Amino acid sequence: MSETIDKIKKVIPYRIRRYWFYILVTVMTLITPWITVDGNHLFLLSFDKLKLHLMFVQFDMQEMYLMPFLLMIMFIGIFGLTVLGGRVFCGWMCPQTIFRVIYRDLIETKILKLRKRIKNKQQDPDYSKAENQIKRVIAILMWSFLAFIAASNLVWFFVPPADYIAYLSNPGEHLVLVGTLGGIMAFLIYDVIILKENFCIYVCPYSRIQSVLYDDDTIMAIYDPHRGGEIYEGHDKQYSKTKDLLEVEPTAECTTCESCVTVCPTHIDIRQGLQLECINCLECVDACTTVMGKLGKESLVQWSSDKEVIHQGGKTKYFRPKIMGYGLILAVLVLLTGFMGSTKEFMLLNINKETRLYSIKKADGDTHRVENAYVFLLQNTENKDHTYYFDIITPKEYEGKIKILKPSKPFVSRPGAKKKKIVVLYTDEVLVDSAEHDTIIPITIHAYALDDKEKITVIRKSTFTFPRKDVLDAHK
Repeated sequence: MSETIDKIKKVIPYRIRRYWFYILVTVMTLITPWITVDGNHLFLLSFDKLKLHLMFVQFDMQEMYLMPFLLMIMFIGIFGLTVLGGRVFCGWMCPQTIFRVIYRDLIETKILKLRKRIKNKQQDPDYSKAENQIKRVIAILMWSFLAFIAASNLVWFFVPPADYIAYLSNPGEHLVLVGTLGGIMAFLIYDVIILKENFCIYVCPYSRIQSVLYDDDTIMAIYDPHRGGEIYEGHDKQYSKTKDLLEVEPTAECTTCESCVTVCPTHIDIRQGLQLECINCLECVDACTTVMGKLGKESLVQWSSDKEVIHQGGKTKYFRPKIMGYGLILAVLVLLTGFMGSTKEFMLLNINKETRLYSIKKADGDTHRVENAYVFLLQNTENKDHTYYFDIITPKEYEGKIKILKPSKPFVSRPGAKKKKIVVLYTDEVLVDSAEHDTIIPITIHAYALDDKEKITVIRKSTFTFPRKDVLDAHK
């Protein structure tokens, strides 16, 4: 028995592991918006500048085809995680849970001592005492400051931190930002202080779909009725002292100490089986581990699966077809997103021909010059100025015969700026001697940045229209 007790004592409680994981998630979330490479963020969806930054690559709004893939990766990832580990996202990564732990366990319990024990989440502080009322005001002020930090952190994923600071220094001209920030803060204060875990129980839609995703191998917090015995009668799953206890079986190991119940943040009794309100925080596992460990026994509440604990059908299968299916879908989505992201154009170029097909002007001697006009709409998606120009590629029989009249020299475009250029191509040779119709000649326009031709280059298809013979002769 002593060996079993020693083994149990060496196990780090899930609560402590969660705290360390919360710190990791919080630090990563706080520093991510500040990480830039050549002015590009790890992730930024800028509504202000209409840009998407992803993995230090900047995409224009015309390239927002990546967003559906990112959303699919997020949702498929959460669904796959749910099939594998139940509502582990809720207990270990959800901001709502992290915020409640900060307010309840850190501010109310550890700092201000409003709650007597961190393991009793059923008993609210006694606010009838004047001292506790003052402490509650202090707790609200402390959380309000943290809510401002959290709201700012969320906004940083849509407004770069440097711009955010500049905008807040002049709030009168950025009322949308100030209103958004205030609205997020108000929601966080209401949610964490007043709504509490009722958000998880009644508001969050995730709990309503989890039961559809579960299977017998999904791991979650599970009470072992084979060892502990059936405890309660009826179907009321919310914790209540008025519930009728069944007569405890002589061989049952459950001591009915209710430590697993008093520690539950969503106020459920894990001994009633699978419940939508369970967020897999595993506090009940820690509580039962402590109590049963003193008796030299393993916990009656385990992070395991129905197959292993309830049905006793053998070991949990982690790599099963459903999980591998989710993994395959995620892999395909990631590869598609990576491939589509790698095809990013560092210069956006749209080419439209003017409504007039061509114009004919008299040149030297008896020759005539046929001109075609185009509108180039170019956008520099880089973070620095570039100098642009282009070449005309024609079929071999017209090589060197279609030339650039305007613009006559390269031009500069600023970062993010859309530049409109009128481009005129011409020929002073008879390209086609046709008496029946105008001739459409396919051409390729190769546009590029002179200072970075290998990286910033695009190809666009267009046409050059050459008039029929009688139209050309009429201008002689």
